[in-house]
Amino acid sequence: MATLIHTLADHSDDVNYCAFSTSCLATCSLDKTIRVYSLSDFTELPYSPLEGHAYAVHCCCFSPSGRVLASCSTDGTAALWDSRDGRRLAVLQQPGASPVRVCRFSPEATYLLAGAADGSVVLWNVQSLKLYRSGKVKGGSLMACAFSPNGNFFVTGSSSGDLTIWDDKMRCLYNEKAHDLGVTCCDISSHPVSDSENGVKYFQMASCGQDNQIKLWLILFADFLGVQLKYKCTLNGHSAPVLACAFSCDGRLIVSGSVDKCVIIYETSTGNILHTLSQHTRYVTTCAFAPHSLLLATGSMDKTVHIWQLDLKQPCAGDTVENESKVAVQDWSEDDVSAWLCTQDLADFVGLFKMNNIDGKELLNLTKESLANELKIESLGLRSKVLKKIEELRMTMISVSVPDEFLCPITRELMNDPVIATVLDMYLEKLGESFSCNHQRLCLIPQVVTN
Repeated sequence: MATLIHTLADHSDDVNYCAFSTSCLATCSLDKTIRVYSLSDFTELPYSPLEGHAYAVHCCCFSPSGRVLASCSTDGTAALWDSRDGRRLAVLQQPGASPVRVCRFSPEATYLLAGAADGSVVLWNVQSLKLYRSGKVKGGSLMACAFSPNGNFFVTGSSSGDLTIWDDKMRCLYNEKAHDLGVTCCDISSHPVSDSENGVKYFQMASCGQDNQIKLWLILFADFLGVQLKYKCTLNGHSAPVLACAFSCDGRLIVSGSVDKCVIIYETSTGNILHTLSQHTRYVTTCAFAPHSLLLATGSMDKTVHIWQLDLKQPCAGDTVENESKVAVQDWSEDDVSAWLCTQDLADFVGLFKMNNIDGKELLNLTKESLANELKIESLGLRSKVLKKIEELRMTMISVSVPDEFLCPITRELMNDPVIATVLDMYLEKLGESFSCNHQRLCLIPQVVTN
């Protein structure tokens, strides 16, 4: 079930894009502005709207930590904004000053990818604010881009219909004609999938285009195999060009928006249509799932953004322990850890943990020394807060998965070497029993009963 819970109608022209962080929603428009809203009550933040672009704003996105917001415009620039106070941090001029159509942060927020109407694609170093690498697609404007979850490669889509895979050194690895009339959008799921034939894990990608279609692909990126792109299936729910597509946080759902004014939610594994939403009155230009909740935002040329609450019994990554998911904490991916951080009010550490490749196994092994020396968390209070949450997570694991006989009956702590000594019932009738526990062993000590 999808319920419309709020409508934003502050833009004075077409809404081009919308993007979530863990606490905010950003939207941008032909009216040259970016607007930022709180997810707690959908009120506009005090510093919003952000003004500074000379022409239409085509795209916006948050860094993984949510602290930086990027936008790009027909004016040939990408801009970086502090999402906490709205300060403009930098203006990045596209080589050739071509209109910039799309922008994306790399997963560790080291780079910002910007693609332009002349086909140029640029990687900016976010720390130095200098151009790191640049390239160009052939025969069309760059309309779409998406990073792999590990940041090793990214994909671009062009108005000529090509999907191109690049490595992080801006080397073109693969190119395929995907949509005859042009690619409009693409997205890569943060959750890999396994190929049942050979057991290899692939990244799952969706692309959409002017041909009315959404196509699903499997991407394998490995040093010893190079890049493999496997076509999976086509989703044909729309009757007009598809302008936007996006995966849900756990990859189970795909949402799309179209010139037919409809939003369609698909089940990824089957391609079945779960919902068709038709509340927009003009072309649907953008759609996005919130990173760790069942919120969906859709934007349109009708100048509005609709916010939907989904009730699909679809747990997101951060709910693993509480919802008794089959995924054990030690098997969490880096994205699962990021989701957990957000649920524990530790969203500020998402970027840091991703940069250090902290997955479930690494999370459980963190100590006060590693937090200070390896992750460089200087504040003792913050280190203590993180360690407390990790210890709570460990205890939750114990309470869920450890048999009762392995726990000390007094302290309920896990015993390293539990032993249960049993004595014949006839003997116990004549003997008393007492328990001695040193948190390591559980022993039955008989005592003689005297009359």
